[in-house]
Amino acid sequence: MLEYWQVLLPTPPHSVLTYERPEWFPPLAPGCRVLVPVRRSLRVGVLTQTCDKPEFATRQILWPLDREPLLDEDYMELVRNLASRQMTDPGAILHLLLPSGLRTSELTFALSQGPFPSRLTPHALGKLSLDEKRELVALWLDGGMRVHLNPAREAEETVVSLAADPPWPVRPNAVSQLGVLEYLLENGQTTRRRLTEEVGGNVGSVLRRLADAGLIRVGREEAGLEELAPACEIAEDVLTNSQEQDAALQKLMQAMDSPQGETVLLHGITGSGKTHVYLELAEKCLASGRSALLLAPEVALACGLYRAVRERFAEARCVFYHGYQTPGRRRDAFAALADGHPSLVVGTRSALFLPIRRPGLIILDEEHDESFKQEERLAYQAKEIAWFRTRQSGGLLVLGSATPDVKSYHAARQGRLPLVSLTKRVGEGTLPDIRLVDISGQKDPEKPLAAETLDALTRTVEQGGQAILMLNRRGYAPLMYCLDCGDVVRCPHCHVAMTFHKSRERLICHYCGTSYSYPLLCGKCGGGNHLPMGEGTERLEETLRKALPEGTGVLRMDRDTTRRQERLEEILDDFAKGRAQVLVGTQMLSKGHHFPNVTLVVVADGDLGLNLPDYRSAERTYQLLLQVAGRAGRGALPGTVLVQTRNPGHPFWDHVLRADYETFFEREIAQREKFRYPPFVRLGLIRMSVPVEGEGPESVSDDVRLLSDAAAALQRAARAPGVTVLGPAPAPLAVLRGRKRYNCLIKAEDWRDVRDVFGRFSAWNPDPNRIRLRLDLDPVNML
Repeated sequence: MLEYWQVLLPTPPHSVLTYERPEWFPPLAPGCRVLVPVRRSLRVGVLTQTCDKPEFATRQILWPLDREPLLDEDYMELVRNLASRQMTDPGAILHLLLPSGLRTSELTFALSQGPFPSRLTPHALGKLSLDEKRELVALWLDGGMRVHLNPAREAEETVVSLAADPPWPVRPNAVSQLGVLEYLLENGQTTRRRLTEEVGGNVGSVLRRLADAGLIRVGREEAGLEELAPACEIAEDVLTNSQEQDAALQKLMQAMDSPQGETVLLHGITGSGKTHVYLELAEKCLASGRSALLLAPEVALACGLYRAVRERFAEARCVFYHGYQTPGRRRDAFAALADGHPSLVVGTRSALFLPIRRPGLIILDEEHDESFKQEERLAYQAKEIAWFRTRQSGGLLVLGSATPDVKSYHAARQGRLPLVSLTKRVGEGTLPDIRLVDISGQKDPEKPLAAETLDALTRTVEQGGQAILMLNRRGYAPLMYCLDCGDVVRCPHCHVAMTFHKSRERLICHYCGTSYSYPLLCGKCGGGNHLPMGEGTERLEETLRKALPEGTGVLRMDRDTTRRQERLEEILDDFAKGRAQVLVGTQMLSKGHHFPNVTLVVVADGDLGLNLPDYRSAERTYQLLLQVAGRAGRGALPGTVLVQTRNPGHPFWDHVLRADYETFFEREIAQREKFRYPPFVRLGLIRMSVPVEGEGPESVSDDVRLLSDAAAALQRAARAPGVTVLGPAPAPLAVLRGRKRYNCLIKAEDWRDVRDVFGRFSAWNPDPNRIRLRLDLDPVNML
């Protein structure tokens, strides 16, 4: 009897199609990949379920690609759930979740024996006779036939990465070489295929020259963690629990034993030993025969967790996974974890989509961090995906943070989320003393630090201690000011000021990547007399090298200095081993790192981010300040934190000085309730954008007409579900990448109402090719 299968395509047209299983075929199971004909091409599809014989003619499945299912039913349910949320097809979701090497039909079959060639392409396989295919099935079932990417596709996945930091010894007129180097510095390692698409031109010859000069590496793999220095320091794990840790573990392990799946908020101050609790839970999970995921918001923090995991669980299968790894490494990890063997996975948010069978434990460390929300391509909140997966599997989800998300803590206070607290530091560490430094009268950009701050830094260095300085703004200066006409150099595509990067001798837009070499002539008056205004981490590093005692080692850690993974590890290793006394950086250094010799932390501009037009601005600033303050006093010596501010009388600082999350939460939740923001409503942000097409009266008139029509359509869309809508209004970043941007806010009681309004509003769109509409559920970025 013939068998018919529904096959989901993870490539366009992302459809579910019906195919016939040939009677001589091996047994098939849902979740296996197969090769199927679509029109005149071959595609990879995923089997979903058998079905009755359709009333139309069907084609046959060409060949299976998996002996065991790659994806189980829970994973397919996750795909369908995401498709429903995103209002798109499951195939489009699967396209984003599967590594490219697992959804491409550019394959070859390697054969170990028989009367066949050692390599067989899918098209050649399709031309074999029925008897030959029957013989090939036996070879497939015996494991003598393996699937590989074809050589051309493997070559396209060649990885290109930086091997040297700027300034580079490249001639100024070597535009193509500089273009490749700048792209790698801004975007990190990438494949040769992607580099060709983005940079264009004769990339091959350019890469050869740069590789011969030692400026880049070209190969199949990036440098592995095994070859790197053991940096990414974390607190040394101890096997003896404190009383608080014992109590916390007792509650968490009881929750892990619950069959229906539980979520627990672990609120532990900085240095309270949360990592040790994570490892204890992971040990229990593995002992029960189930897999565990430990997720961090950034690669640097995930790296530290991975080192701790490998040290503690030397015999277990430990997998490190994040989005900056090579396509081949991600593909191999994805395929290997589908076998169901208990594993311990450490990574960033994308590790949530690995095909782990019924995970018993998922931990989100620093759960408040906005990096757990992805906004591009597939928009999702990692906490929601983790909750969904643990509910499916009856596992435990632990949300850990010293400064929890206000919504998470509100749920705990309302009794909807169990709360476990760690209120004391383990070992000899004590909470630091936090003080404000008034810099309201300080105007000289050459002196970003107050005299009191410099004195404290000098004393710390002279006494043999270490200091961390945070300024959450990279580059040398955020503004380049023309002294002749007063104009500021702005990005032509985003209309925002371009940041000066001195070591690279370039002005760069941090939103779209447009860059100009410096020096340059003013676009308004033609003059060449510019003054860099304000300060970034690069300028702060330069200031400290001049101001501190001679011989003081100063390191900088930001996106510009850590594009190369090995350079990140070198910086952390040098600072951890005392080869430098001062570490300057952005928010990258505010979380997770453990440096027992740090006795002073300085926040160079505590006001930065506090007054952004975003309802979360106070929460974000408080979290950032408390996290970076937590780097001080983690050893035997007490710590001090100096926060420079131009507005020391702001009531916000009372909560920071006391390091009292409870009182901050009470103030913040009252504001949210008063103005109807989450957690008291469901918030959706519709981002509307149109091309910049001119600045004359006609363009202004067109904009006014568009906004008027859109506002009326939005009000009509909101009338049926009865929700509150605001806008459209110009976004704080009014122009980005050559498009004018407008925001529309939806406040509702239910997510379905938010999606309903967006669906109705989208139906109004008179020109979808010109007017782009995108819905962001529970936005973390309102700019």
